[in-house]
Amino acid sequence: MTTGVDLGVPATQAIRSDEDVVRVRQLVRTTAVAVKLSLVDQTKLVTAASELARNTLIYGGGGTAEVITVEDGRRRGVRIVFADQGPGIPDLDRAFTDGFTTGGGLGLGLSGARRLVDDFDIWTVVGEGTRITVTKWSR
Repeated sequence: MTTGVDLGVPATQAIRSDEDVVRVRQLVRTTAVAVKLSLVDQTKLVTAASELARNTLIYGGGGTAEVITVEDGRRRGVRIVFADQGPGIPDLDRAFTDGFTTGGGLGLGLSGARRLVDDFDIWTVVGEGTRITVTKWSR
């Protein structure tokens, strides 16, 4: 795990426990502050990261979160890639339906996380795992 933020250099955090989910939140917050995201955008990104890290742990059996700063020529942002080698998501449309849950929660994890970030991309194959990439840009 990398605790500091070196802009442009990815920091990877293993996700194997609840404590690791907290570490992901801390790393994302530190990185969001470093790229000068607004307090509101920091909170949105940290909330999305927390949901996705928890999903990586619970449904994917653990994995990693890679956090990196990005630029598109006009603005800076934070990109996070969550990856696991779990069972995959068999029905993505259903998984993105508000209220759908397989774990007894509120069912707002994936759909809620998608609404909190600017860019959201998901790759999943049943039996191989899931990779979700999210980006939050400065305003």
